[in-house]
Amino acid sequence: MPRKEALEMRSRLLLWFAVLSAAVAVVCGGSVTYDGRSLIINGQRRLLFSGSIHYPRSTPEMWPSLISKAKEGGIDVIETYAFWNQHEPKQGQYDFSGRLDIVKFFKEVQAQGLYACLRIGPFIESEWNYGGLPFWLHDVPGIIYRSDNEPFKFYMQNFTTKIVNLMKSENLYASQGGPIILSQIENEYKNVEAAFHEKGPPYVRWAAKMAVDLQTGVPWVMCKQDDAPDPVINACNGMKCGETFAGPNKPNKPAIWTENWTSVYEVYGEDKRGRAAEDLAFQVALFIAKKNGSFINYYMYHGGTNFGRTSSSYVLTAYYDQAPLDEYGLIRQPKWGHLKELHAVIKLCSDTLLHGVQYNYSLGQLQEAYLFKRPSGQCAAFLVNNDKRRNVTVLFQNTNYELAANSISILPDCKKIAFNTAKVSTQFNTRSVQTRATFGSTKQWSEYREGIPSFGGTPLKASMLLEHMGTTKDASDYLWYTLRFIQNSSNAQPVLRVDSLAHVLHAFVNGKYIASAHGSHQNGSFSLVNKVPLNSGLNRISLLSVMVGLPDAGPYLEHKVAGIRRVEIQDGGDSKDFSKHPWGYQVGLMGEKSQIYTSPGSQKVQWHGLGSHGRGPLTWYKTLFDAPPGNDPVVLFFGSMGKGEAWVNGQSIGRYWVSYLTPSGEPSQTWYNVPRAFLNPKGNLLVVQEEESGDPLKISIGTVSVTNVCGHVTDSHPPPIISWTTSDDGNESHHGKIPKVQLRCPPSSNISKITFASFGTPVGGCESYAIGSCHSPNSLAVAEKACLGKNMCSIPHSLKSFGDDPCPGTPKALLVAAQCK
Repeated sequence: MPRKEALEMRSRLLLWFAVLSAAVAVVCGGSVTYDGRSLIINGQRRLLFSGSIHYPRSTPEMWPSLISKAKEGGIDVIETYAFWNQHEPKQGQYDFSGRLDIVKFFKEVQAQGLYACLRIGPFIESEWNYGGLPFWLHDVPGIIYRSDNEPFKFYMQNFTTKIVNLMKSENLYASQGGPIILSQIENEYKNVEAAFHEKGPPYVRWAAKMAVDLQTGVPWVMCKQDDAPDPVINACNGMKCGETFAGPNKPNKPAIWTENWTSVYEVYGEDKRGRAAEDLAFQVALFIAKKNGSFINYYMYHGGTNFGRTSSSYVLTAYYDQAPLDEYGLIRQPKWGHLKELHAVIKLCSDTLLHGVQYNYSLGQLQEAYLFKRPSGQCAAFLVNNDKRRNVTVLFQNTNYELAANSISILPDCKKIAFNTAKVSTQFNTRSVQTRATFGSTKQWSEYREGIPSFGGTPLKASMLLEHMGTTKDASDYLWYTLRFIQNSSNAQPVLRVDSLAHVLHAFVNGKYIASAHGSHQNGSFSLVNKVPLNSGLNRISLLSVMVGLPDAGPYLEHKVAGIRRVEIQDGGDSKDFSKHPWGYQVGLMGEKSQIYTSPGSQKVQWHGLGSHGRGPLTWYKTLFDAPPGNDPVVLFFGSMGKGEAWVNGQSIGRYWVSYLTPSGEPSQTWYNVPRAFLNPKGNLLVVQEEESGDPLKISIGTVSVTNVCGHVTDSHPPPIISWTTSDDGNESHHGKIPKVQLRCPPSSNISKITFASFGTPVGGCESYAIGSCHSPNSLAVAEKACLGKNMCSIPHSLKSFGDDPCPGTPKALLVAAQCK
């Protein structure tokens, strides 16, 4: 056999063996240890990319697709928290069914050949109701959460042991042949440790020892805990761990990044804040180059949906929708693709990064190089330009390299740039909603008006204002405060003032709605001040206190208070404080107690035709609808509603709060996810509980899909990573020399139209574009020939593709936009 063919055959055999070995390692598990460079799995150092996918924020039917898309994006590990308050909602009563089937979730991870990271906590924060702690802990005598406190440690150890034993019983730890290679105990405790004074450090030591003594056979980590006791690894959380991480607290521990925030979680009343793919890639590359990072977890890789009442204070129902996989599990570009390219280029030189000697030296005032070399000659380099405004040219190993502003160029062989963090070669995409049905007929709806309770009819009485959370026990968002009193006649119209530490307040006087007020995520208190019509004689005041999720962070969470704190009526110059007056209380709404959002429960009340009592607050609406055809994600439009919650076939799709506008004047969220798993083909029951005075006739149902794709490259973009190969000894590299626009529609659609194409100097980028002063007239024809009717296509950035040079000597770009159908 000729030498060239023999080398190619050897290369293919080595590649096959490597792939097979990796697959066996995942499926069959093995030993997991670590050293100062990385986790060591089956005796091999590993550089791993991880993605957070939370099983309760999606459905079991979605898990295979989510995990598959993460794997395709270059993810090696799937990370999730364990959600204590979901698994043990009542003390000693556990639930691991449906969306809570953590065993099924990890088995799907394993079936797809990926590793897993289990963050038990069991305090998780996570913008999750009460930080994941079950509210029944609140009533344990003498308890102080997350402290050297015996009652808390007892229940924390019980749950941690329960989860570990469950994983062991299903052989899910790598030491047993399973996928779990890493576990976490506690969560960002350093943020609150000082508040617990002398009770903080002993708790850290206890938690670490308790976890290690469970003998899982895999390492444990503590994030944001620079004093994590041996052998627990301290890890970094944040957006800039490449800059902020002080490093492992012992030289024999690897640098681990447990939360690289892919976006910013959103709350009602605040404008969206995203994170660019370029910034994500820069920080990942810097963490690897500067900190010897070898494990990076994206939080979130798929955010999903806060179904029901699971979100914490003011947090939207949609969670991390701007992650690489959006709320519905659709690929969000360019974030997903740019990170995939980054993962691929890092894997090209991972052996060098894990075994080579690191060097660092200056290339300029704001430029530097990180170099990794092995005695065998293998070499990888990261060229960093920290200048946020200017492109610069640097001299590295006798070769000039142009570096984009605020970017890192990666050279897997120390010779050729394979990837630059600021140059996005992957496509952009745009999703859209197609309306499938409307509910515009009054005949389609029935309504049920919630009764306004009065003092005499409330089951609980007290001579003071009770704290909201301790009274409801998290059984409902709602707590009624009711009062009755005698008012003497007055010439002035009295003013009601209510001070609250809850989130929303609705006031009713003598059974009639008066006013509402609410707080904000940034402000923990608010007041309702409003004139009220009072009778001369007996008056009844009913105040509905509302929480939009419980707090999820901070020390002494068990001592946080909410609800109404002061009630007074100002009449002329007189003011009467009713705070220590006899009050009656009702937890929740009657519709909740009857579960009228379910088919059996809806039979327990008398429904009326829409508008029978006029539009008003605290109204329940119900209708039936058929599932839209196809497989695209289903959404409900609530843009015409105010505030409340919605259920489909008895499953809560979450809270909505459309009336709370952002500073830019827009609702925080109007489209709400309805997983296909919640739906029947026909006759689905939709029940909407509206607190305010929304209009159900404008609710609609739609499907979400990616309808537009766009690619934009210049002659300075590196070619696709897939074209790069490295010889067996790592000394030679071969790569395609031409950047390419690569377009890809979702699996069920093809490119139906080229909406824009320009080879030359197009103006703008994929968000907004136009033909510039230089443009090849063949651009559209070339793009149509390459792409129309295809699910995916590739168009090289080259004169050969487009014919004559439209502007000799001018650097050129190629921008192509298309529709998928």
